Amino acid sequence: MADGKKDVSTSGMTAAGFAWRLAAALVLVLFTYNPSGFSGYHWISTAISASAFGPLHLLLLGVLLAGWSVFWIATWRALGTLGVTLAIIILAALIWLLFDIGLLESHSVSAITWISLVALSVVLAVGVSWSHVWRRVTGQFNVEDVDD
Repeated sequence: MADGKKDVSTSGMTAAGFAWRLAAALVLVLFTYNPSGFSGYHWISTAISASAFGPLHLLLLGVLLAGWSVFWIATWRALGTLGVTLAIIILAALIWLLFDIGLLESHSVSAITWISLVALSVVLAVGVSWSHVWRRVTGQFNVEDVDD
């Protein structure tokens, strides 16, 4: 660029960029459901069972669905079926390894649920970051070919 500033759109992925994407994925996943009982799922299902479902519940449901749509579509388009499957296998193997060497120990379904939710967040964060990583590693841009 003429003024010496770096073009952010082509600068690639940074650790901070991935951390922000991971934080956003964690917020989305854990606001949707978590075993603590304080999640959108619990709030909405309690409202439905008490016949108290209102506009705030619908607003939260819409925001969560929009967030899931953005993350899921981006992840699926970037990684594809094989990539998503490989990411899940790698994370499952890593979690198993941590249990096997004793760094993780739990007999609680709640703890396993928390670990699974964090792993899902990692898969989503990798998915929305993958185009940057791919460009950095291969020098190729991912471009979606959409017929108008």
